[in-house]
Amino acid sequence: MSRIIHAYEAPDLSALARTIKRELDARAEKPGHVEILNILSRAAGYRNYQHLKAARAAESRMAEPLAEAPVVDFQKVEVAARCFDAAGELARWPAKTSLQQLCLWRLWSEFPAGEEMTERQVNDLLKRRHAFGDHALLRREMVNQRLLSRTADCRVYRRVERQPPPDALALIRLAPSPVPKGQDRGS
Repeated sequence: MSRIIHAYEAPDLSALARTIKRELDARAEKPGHVEILNILSRAAGYRNYQHLKAARAAESRMAEPLAEAPVVDFQKVEVAARCFDAAGELARWPAKTSLQQLCLWRLWSEFPAGEEMTERQVNDLLKRRHAFGDHALLRREMVNQRLLSRTADCRVYRRVERQPPPDALALIRLAPSPVPKGQDRGS
C-alpha cells in the first residue's frame, strides 16, 4: 500500500506543545502510532487523524485547477467549412493537411455508427458526399487517419468510434441537416 503524505501545520507551537503534554500526562501507558496521530491532529484543531485527512483532501480538491474548455480555432473551422458547398458536399480537397483532417472528420460523421459496410457502400456514400470525383482518395485517407477500419481483404469497413477534436466537432455542427429523399434543397 502506498503511503500518502499529509502536510501538518499548527497555528501556535506553544499551544501544540501544551496540548501534547496534557494528553500524554493523562495516559498511564505510552500511546501507539495511531494515538499519536490523533493527539497531533487534535492539537492542530481537528477531531482526530481521520478528520485531518478528510480536511486536507477537500482542500486539495478545491485547489485543483478547473478543466479548461477545449479551444476551438474558429478561423480554421471557417476555412474548412468553405471546402463544402451549400448542400454539404465536399466541393474541393484542401491543400493543407490540417484542413484535410477536419474535412475527413465531417465525412466520418456521415457514416453509420457500429455498422459494417462493404467497399461498394463506402464508395457510394463518399460519392454522394463529395463533388471532385476522387472517392478512393477519401476512403484511403479515412483509413489512414483511423476514422475507418477495414479488414485485411478490404471487404468490410466500419467507422472507428472516437471523440472528434474540438475543431472537428465545430465543423460537424455546421453541417446542413440531411434532406429527406425525394426533396431537393430548393423547396
